Amino acid sequence: MKRTLGVCYYPEHWPEAQWAEDAARMAALGLTWVRIGEFAWKRMEPVEGSYDFDWLDRAIDTLGAAGLKVVLGTPTATPPAWVVAKHPDMLPVDADGRVRGYGSRRHYCFSHPGYLAECRKIVTAMAARYGSNRHVAAWQTDNEYSCHDTVLSYSQSAAAAFRDWLRQQFPGQGNDGDIDALNAAWGNVFWSMDYDSFDQIGLPNLTVTEVNPAHAHAFRRFSSDQVVAFNRAQVDIIRAHSDAPIAHNYMGRVTDFDHFKVGADLDIASWDSYPLGFLEDRSGTSDAHKRAYARQGDPDFQAFHHDLYRAVGKDGRWWVMEQQPGPVNWAPYNPAPLPGMVRLWTWEAFAHGAEAVCYFRWRQAPFAQEQMHAGLLRPDSAEAEAFEEAAQVTNDLADAPHVAPVQAPVAIMFDYDADAMWAVQPHGASLSYFGLVFDWYRACRKLGLSIDILPPDTRDFDGYALVLVPGMMHMPDDLKTALAAAHGAVVLGPRSAARDTHFNIPTPLPPAWPGSDLAVSRVQSIRPDMPIDVAGGGQVIGYFEELTGGGDVVLQTEGRAPVAVRCGDGVTYMSGWGDDTAHMRLIQAIAPDLDVEIMPEGIRRRATGNEVFWFNYTTQDVEVEGEKLPPAGVLRHVRPAMS
Repeated sequence: MKRTLGVCYYPEHWPEAQWAEDAARMAALGLTWVRIGEFAWKRMEPVEGSYDFDWLDRAIDTLGAAGLKVVLGTPTATPPAWVVAKHPDMLPVDADGRVRGYGSRRHYCFSHPGYLAECRKIVTAMAARYGSNRHVAAWQTDNEYSCHDTVLSYSQSAAAAFRDWLRQQFPGQGNDGDIDALNAAWGNVFWSMDYDSFDQIGLPNLTVTEVNPAHAHAFRRFSSDQVVAFNRAQVDIIRAHSDAPIAHNYMGRVTDFDHFKVGADLDIASWDSYPLGFLEDRSGTSDAHKRAYARQGDPDFQAFHHDLYRAVGKDGRWWVMEQQPGPVNWAPYNPAPLPGMVRLWTWEAFAHGAEAVCYFRWRQAPFAQEQMHAGLLRPDSAEAEAFEEAAQVTNDLADAPHVAPVQAPVAIMFDYDADAMWAVQPHGASLSYFGLVFDWYRACRKLGLSIDILPPDTRDFDGYALVLVPGMMHMPDDLKTALAAAHGAVVLGPRSAARDTHFNIPTPLPPAWPGSDLAVSRVQSIRPDMPIDVAGGGQVIGYFEELTGGGDVVLQTEGRAPVAVRCGDGVTYMSGWGDDTAHMRLIQAIAPDLDVEIMPEGIRRRATGNEVFWFNYTTQDVEVEGEKLPPAGVLRHVRPAMS
């Protein structure tokens, strides 16, 4: 697959006389793709049922005439005022019962049937008009599902849809479902919470104290399914009119819906990569770490999402739909990237298998909410700093035009439902499933390893020297069987197999591993200022389980409490949330055949089928492979293609 570049463009923001010049400059820069349309519903349908596509026809023709390919976005993330006036109860409601009003974007509830009907109309009109347009080479559904915390809506529409969803989860003899089965599964005998009918079930908010975790978890699963259904409705319409591939642009560290299930209906997974904004806004790292990487971004955050969305994409197809080109407008602090970082971020995406990297945006807007967000051009159309770096990537691609994917030696399983379970019951401040998985990912990267991320329905682990499955709270028996049969080393825990599908603690006690008597007898969360030292180096942080039974102890605390214990042939259970040192020590102990090399601080390595890349996330020169790698430097070595 050829590596390509693109950009996000808003022709409706600029005089039509400027479009042709913009298109010519894009083509001269070496861009292939231009994403348009995803926020332009009002321009397409000024009033209900009256469509104006003439301007969009001309924009697409202008871009196509310059040799550019269009990614056409459906505009359902920004319903215009007339839609809200028609359906005032379509607005989402937050957990505190407050209506989230009109005036920005994503102001809709996924469960509102009237809004879904409006979406079907506009998507049908677009698909019918552009489905066979030769310049429309790909589609994007909506924009950034869940951005601004918009998946969980506590509206009346959501309440009604949730009850219907529960009836389907607990079917009975009639149409009303089996309420007794729900009561038993949720443990509603506790605090006298039994329901007499599904109509009595409310949403899990505004309760006096914490809600039943089974109730909260069910609502999160329902909310995820609503996103899947909403996206599928659009995909089905587009496919009826177009053979072009369909994508959605996911976000960083957004886990409140199942991206794998959404991705199953799409052709391409894409995500919006904002390394500096994410470092400040959602990395969860220390102030010292943020200072060290303030102008570069976290060395592993982007790579993690590259690997995640490669797994979400059908047949591994994935893009960066929006790449940060300069300072953004939405994080607590918004510094300018270190010179060279836009090029580094682009090449890192290509090293992880991206087909396309599209910069956001072409020209900085002089008005409205994103006027402080940089583009490839300044508001006066002069070239911004990132323009030159994009041009450099274009020149680089002449010597490295193709993606050459290859299976990595290490796999990490990622389960959105496990993230929901941790969110419902973290057991300690700031603990999250994403954080645990990401910590393991970072430890692998510090050892110079390349990683594949696997969906939770994976049962074939052939070819992996190491498979990591940390924190998967509900672990089906057939997954346990498949992992037990894996040829490589396997690491579980903590909290692996700790709950059944309805959030009950199972017996025998977890992890209930086949052929092992290992059991978690007690759990505790740990204050950040009270880590537990591991004998030989490293610490347990955040979470620690006490174990009984099991086999050989691989890691233990200074007080001789087991931290990592063998519970099967090649399977190790780690009962603590380790720091990087503890995780790296365990990897080296149980997978000695892995080709590991401890990376210098801020240096990361990634292998493709015929290349090895090194990336310098520091502000200093670092020697790599006998060469001086400057700050924001990228080193690429070509090797024979691997079979």
